[in-house]
Formats: sequence, structure tokens, C-alpha cells
Amino acid sequence: MNDRRSFLGCGLGLGFSAGASAALASSAPMPAATGSGASPPCSSVYAGLIGRGYARGPHGLVHFQDAGGRLPARAGERALVLLHQSPSSSRQFEAAFEPLIARGIRFVAIDTPGFGFSDPTPSIPTVEQWAPSVAAVLDHLGLDQVDVLGHHTGSLIATELALQHPRRVRRLVLNGPFPLTADERAARLERSKVTSVKDQPRLDGSHLLETFQTRLRMYGPDPDLDAVTRGVALKYQALGPHWWGHHAAYLYDHERSLRRLTQPTLIFTNTGDDIYDLAQRARTIRPDFDYLELPGGTHDIVDQQPEAWSDAVVGFLRRPARTAGGG
Repeated sequence: MNDRRSFLGCGLGLGFSAGASAALASSAPMPAATGSGASPPCSSVYAGLIGRGYARGPHGLVHFQDAGGRLPARAGERALVLLHQSPSSSRQFEAAFEPLIARGIRFVAIDTPGFGFSDPTPSIPTVEQWAPSVAAVLDHLGLDQVDVLGHHTGSLIATELALQHPRRVRRLVLNGPFPLTADERAARLERSKVTSVKDQPRLDGSHLLETFQTRLRMYGPDPDLDAVTRGVALKYQALGPHWWGHHAAYLYDHERSLRRLTQPTLIFTNTGDDIYDLAQRARTIRPDFDYLELPGGTHDIVDQQPEAWSDAVVGFLRRPARTAGGG
């Protein structure tokens, strides 16, 4: 927090120029502030910390967190785009931010439209409609090609981005793929109708307690109460209905999309994940993909094993690629 306050003070203490104010209004990359005052001059608004910003996407503003100011560019490497599960936000990856930076990885963590601080779509979304918002962030930051990691719902968005923009995705990490059959997707859509009603706010606040207890069970032994509380808050702070995330995931035919991927891809899971069995199914669908699992953990593997999780991701990104074939 002190770093962020210093960052804000740096800009606000000096006053932004007219050009900088216009850049803020247009969501264009903002130039360094100039001027005089008690605060030291800034060489960049991102210098020395993880920056945050907005890009203009097809459905409104798309919020992102960018580690570009924390480390120099490394020749031959690409930024790593992080796409979160539902209902959550880019904050899902906070425990891995410093481990990734320590390993020299620039990441760009993006809030799915309707979640975190990103504007929602005007109607119930599909995964296919979300992918262009990720591309809009890449355009905004001037990133021609990236590596992409998606967790759970994020793995579907990552897959769709790779299909819609194949030249822009160098490598793909599917952390919790979701190749349900048509019957399984239909059954989950039916169950989600009940859940979306049950989770609506109630006058006595019991919806918050029930959601907290559910997240507590999902976390498993020795829960991190801050992480569990964050999960509850992110669900209900979403700018769109929180059930839209799972609804879009259940509509998406991930098996069909997996068969179409051509990028070097890692199927990544952990043995305690609640959809571990679907990672095994994805492995059967695409035996040409790399595969890696971490022992233990649960739905909240990033919070539980951030160092091991980061090692696994970076190891795949930096080792010689296997060429993905048809399957």
C-alpha cells in the first residue's frame, strides 16, 4: 500500500499536464508526469511497482494490472497474460505476483468483462465475446505477441483468444481445462439456475455467510481467511451479475476448441483441484500437449502454493517448445 501511495503521490503532487489528462480520459498509455513540487520527478507512472490501468474494449473499459515497470524486458521473452476463474478478478493471482517478478516474468493480469473493475457486456456474455476484450488490452499496451495462462473459466478465455488471434499467442497454459460433454454442460446450466437464485442478496445477509462457508470448504485444510474473504467480496463486487461467469463457461464447448489449438500448450492442474478429472480428460483429448500436475492443493492452488505454481509456469514458458499437432 505504501508503494501505491508513493506512486499516486508522485503523480498527484506534481500535477498532470494537459496531455497526460487527455491520455487518462482516452485510456491511452499515459506519459510521465512533469513539473515541480515536493515529490520527486517521475520517469514513468509504472516505475518500480505494478501498474494498473484501463483499456477500451468492445464492451467498455477493461481493467488490468501490469508488472512492466518492475523489471526490464528480457530478449526473446513475452509478457504473460493471466486470466482468472469466475467469479473472481485479476486479484486471484496476487500471491504469485512477486514470485513471477522474482523469476523475471512480466505479467498482465486482466479482469474479465463484468468482473473486478471491468465493465460488463450489455447482455449475458459468451466466452467468444470475452476474448476480444483481452486483445484490446494487448493493443493498448502495444503487445504484439504474448504467452497466456487461464485458470478454470480463464482457461476457456485463453483458449478462445488463441483461436481468434493465433499469431498473438505464443504459448498457452490451461490451468484447469473444462472439456465437458454436451449433456454435462446442459446439466450444469440447469443447476446454475438454482444457484443464481440462491445466491441473491438477502436482507439478513445470510447469502454472505453461506458463500463464505462454501469458499471455506473449497479452500480445504488450514484456510487462508484473507483469501477466502477476498473470494466472497470479489463475487459480490462484480459489475455484472456474478453468475454470468459460470453460465458462459457451461455454454462453451472446450473439447471442440481444444482439438483446434495449434500453439504449444501446457495442461496444468493439481491433484486436489475440484476439476482434476477434467484435466485428465483434456490430456486424453490432446496427448501431444505438455502436462504437469502439482500434488495436493485445492481450487485455491495459487494462494496455497504460489512458489511451486510459479516454478511450474515459468519452467514451461522457458523450455524448448513441443509443436502441437492435430488431435
